[in-house]
Amino acid sequence: MPQPLASSAPDTRGDRIQMILAELARLYPNPRPELAFGSPYELLTATMLAAQCTDKQVNRVTPALFAAFPTPFVMAAQDPAVVEPYIHACGFYRAKARNIVLTCRALVERHGGSVPSDMDALTALPGVGRKTANVVLANAFGLDAIAVDTHVLRVSNLLGLAHAKTPDQTERQLMAAIPQPLWSDAHHWLIFHGRRVCRALRPCCDRCTLSAWCESCRI
Repeated sequence: MPQPLASSAPDTRGDRIQMILAELARLYPNPRPELAFGSPYELLTATMLAAQCTDKQVNRVTPALFAAFPTPFVMAAQDPAVVEPYIHACGFYRAKARNIVLTCRALVERHGGSVPSDMDALTALPGVGRKTANVVLANAFGLDAIAVDTHVLRVSNLLGLAHAKTPDQTERQLMAAIPQPLWSDAHHWLIFHGRRVCRALRPCCDRCTLSAWCESCRI
């Protein structure tokens, strides 16, 4: 079984959190988003498509989508029905096409066709919640942000980095527990760990190097 960085028990919750973060940083160095994008508009659109869909599937769809609709101005001029065939494979394609088109119309009307780098402005866009906004803020604009998706919600609460039932509560608790310069990296670390080790249906506790500090370890 892989060994964690240190086997000694932490003295305080703060010590335990530091150990967890240090081990996550070792496991997943240089974390990067797995969604492919070349601009804030592309990342915003891809993140909206990723709801209830894998990043890999979104990356299969977006090259043709962005070739056909390369800017918010082009997308804003479309009827959602025109966009639907391009994103059909991502699921919930009618609602997603509608929200993407309406969001691009809002970008054109309110922001001159640019994606804003402000939480309030982002979450005022159709179909954009805090998770999507945080992904954009962190990865398109380099701001410190923690986006709480299903992996982050599950893994952070299993580990004991948070003790919350909702994404918003989890986000607030993670922001309090994790040093701000690590927020964006921690978001990726928790996603990667949730996908590769701490899986929803079958967590691999027997090979998890965080087991010494995990509140929910099953071994």
